[in-house]
Amino acid sequence: MIPIKDSPTTRRFPLVNLTLILINILIFFRQLTLTEDELHGFIFSHGLIPANLTAGFFEGNPAVVLTPLLAYQFMHGGWLHIGSNMLYLWVFGDNIEDRLGHLKYLLFYLLMGIISGLAQVAFDPGSNTPIIGASGAVAGILGAYLVSCPRARVLALVPIFIVFTVAELPAVVFLGFWFLLQLFQGVASIGVDVSIAWWAHIAGFIGGMTLVAFFGKHNNCN
Repeated sequence: MIPIKDSPTTRRFPLVNLTLILINILIFFRQLTLTEDELHGFIFSHGLIPANLTAGFFEGNPAVVLTPLLAYQFMHGGWLHIGSNMLYLWVFGDNIEDRLGHLKYLLFYLLMGIISGLAQVAFDPGSNTPIIGASGAVAGILGAYLVSCPRARVLALVPIFIVFTVAELPAVVFLGFWFLLQLFQGVASIGVDVSIAWWAHIAGFIGGMTLVAFFGKHNNCN
């Protein structure tokens, strides 16, 4: 399902949310200017590589641990990857920024990315495959949205066989289906070499649901 817009209104201009989207897009366009070898080096230098993070942790090297946990969140592997992440962030992120405030929202977003990355590392600590993308941080926003905007509705493109139809769905249905899909894919990926960090999505979503209340106790979405 592809979200188009949601029902809650916001009171704050989503400055941080729009800035995050812009930064992700600018970095992606920067990636497009690189040669294949340069892009390979860029991803392996700044992406989150579980084996490197694990080694850095046991060696007590905080730079090796913290830097990729932040940098990997702003890199993407293709148009579909960045397009889907930024669309979800555009639709759902402004409401969480409205609830938490600008600074707390930024901290919350980055923390969700860190938690997601650590979860994927814990699942496969010896992997040498770089993890990149905002998916984990965005998943945290979706989890926060689920508990913050329980009565919201989402206008979405819904696939029915080979065609799409527009439907307005309760947010709990839309996001519940999204999470179940991630969980199914995560379980299916156990013991299989896959390119998508499903467990980062799962951990981010649960982290967002669990931790959003600690960042702000404002009223839920209208």
